[in-house]
Amino acid sequence: MEASPPSSPPELDAAERIILRWDSTASEEARERMIFEGHRDEVDRYLQAVDEIQRSMSAASLAAASEDEQAKLNSAIQIAMARLEDEFRNILLNHTSPIEPDSLTSADPGSSSSSHRFSTDHGNDQSAEFEVDDFSADDDGGSTPKSSSADELLRRGDSSNTSSYRSTSSIRELDLIPSDAVIDLRNIAERMIAAGYLRECIQVYGSVRKSAVDSSFRRLGIEKLSIGDVQRLQWEELEAKIRRWIRAAKACIRIVFASEKKLCEQIFQGIGTDIDDACFMETVKGPAIQLFNFAEAISISRRSPEKLFKILDLHDALLDLIPDIDSVFESKSSESIRIQAAEILSRLAEAARGILSEFENAVLREPSRVPVPGGTIHPLTRYVMNYIALISDYKQILNELIVSKPSTGSRYSGDPTTPDMEFAELEGKTPLALHLIWIIVILQFNLDGKSKHYKDASIAHLFMMNNVHYIVQKIKGSPELREMIGDDYLRKMTGKFRQAATSYQRATWVKVLYCLRDEGLHVSGSFSSGVSKSALRERFKSFNAIFEEVHRTQATWLVPDSQLREELRISISEKLIPAYRSFLGRFRSHIESGKHPENYIKYSVEDLETAVLDFFEGYSVSQHLRRRSN
Repeated sequence: MEASPPSSPPELDAAERIILRWDSTASEEARERMIFEGHRDEVDRYLQAVDEIQRSMSAASLAAASEDEQAKLNSAIQIAMARLEDEFRNILLNHTSPIEPDSLTSADPGSSSSSHRFSTDHGNDQSAEFEVDDFSADDDGGSTPKSSSADELLRRGDSSNTSSYRSTSSIRELDLIPSDAVIDLRNIAERMIAAGYLRECIQVYGSVRKSAVDSSFRRLGIEKLSIGDVQRLQWEELEAKIRRWIRAAKACIRIVFASEKKLCEQIFQGIGTDIDDACFMETVKGPAIQLFNFAEAISISRRSPEKLFKILDLHDALLDLIPDIDSVFESKSSESIRIQAAEILSRLAEAARGILSEFENAVLREPSRVPVPGGTIHPLTRYVMNYIALISDYKQILNELIVSKPSTGSRYSGDPTTPDMEFAELEGKTPLALHLIWIIVILQFNLDGKSKHYKDASIAHLFMMNNVHYIVQKIKGSPELREMIGDDYLRKMTGKFRQAATSYQRATWVKVLYCLRDEGLHVSGSFSSGVSKSALRERFKSFNAIFEEVHRTQATWLVPDSQLREELRISISEKLIPAYRSFLGRFRSHIESGKHPENYIKYSVEDLETAVLDFFEGYSVSQHLRRRSN
């Protein structure tokens, strides 16, 4: 509004008549019609009338107008401001419509990110002392039920981008209100603020636009949950909400809030000091706090291993958004929003570090003592190796968060409850890689303790062979994990499971092969004729009894890896079959020349070869070995 000479009395009277004509408290027509919905000439006349009243008030104060004149002007301006407030609200309401779904879901066009799901059978929060359950990991990449319109919205736009505000496509400022309506709103705002009605203008604007933001929140599936509400949710339910929140937060920051800021600038920028920012904060501060309260609740929730990956997803998403948050909320009055986001990011990072440390302690202290039937892979081994395989998938972010080495034992510590680990042997490894190796070390340490609960040394060694072999295969099966662990440590692990296989064979087959030795079968005299038939019969009986017991028992043992199972059978056959064939060849005639030879030579070489195929299948076989007819 340009300054002009004070209005003459006829002009002032005309202006007052226009103002009074549109007094909704005194005119039925004024109540039923809106000025800005009519002809533009009517709009211009009303705005000019308001300008003239305001100029007269200024002139009257300078000329020391009478009290009656002042009262008359004050009444006119109050009526005008009440009317403009109604018109301002009406324009906002008429042009406030929900943001189109396609616009809400394009916070980051052309980019996508995947998330991993870590699940256990436990829905409730757990402390680090967890029980071992089935572990599963799959890439659900944002697949959510099609029945939900909010989920359908969000499915279209999961993305990650660290681009700065207005520099790339990460921010999408939409035109929320048509330009001609924006001009009208700005014209009204200028006059209300000039008349001292700034607070009323901001309140009307904020209430209408906040409702629009709330509508966008509902479309995005953002619920009004307090921090307490979030922390009381079951973890499975919370996982789905986290996936939704990550996508919704990107749309809120990069589209909803950014567009609201643009609209405030279009209407209020330049009218007064920071008025555009005041209106922006009036509109979005509550929704922004609501949005970030969810992430804050996760960051301070009780820690448990299954939460790690969703916390990392949250951290990654928020880290991505920080440049946009800093730009959208760049003013001094919105500093609290920037600080809250930065603090949540820091707490999420600390939560991730804490969970990893507590997970390490939980693996070390996992208390189950009941031996796994058949010496197969322990559920703890599957759980831990699948867990660290997922950790390796997050190595990029975790390499930034994990900056210190694990707290480990030392061969000089003398603590029998903690394994040794010397960092000198692992020179050049990242702190994250050292943590993963440490987890494997303590897993083996725990498994070694569990193996001692078996009464038979043979199955204890088989148990360690199975579990260390599984660890090696999981490392080999994950390129990221293998890169971090390194081939040197992998060779060391391979040597361990081969050593366990060798120890198993010694514990089982030395006593079997001991029956097939020559010592103790000869009596004094010539070598060829000095065989004690009674000793030989006892030797055959001992072999049959021991082998039958081994066969009966170890057929129920399980080596789940088919290649390892076959290698172990071949190794057994290479020792057993030649020794039995040689023994049978040397002494068979001595038995067959006596009575009831079938009671002593019960099995042919082929029978034993067939019997070995029963080993490590994990189920019982018939009480008697299958025998070939002689």
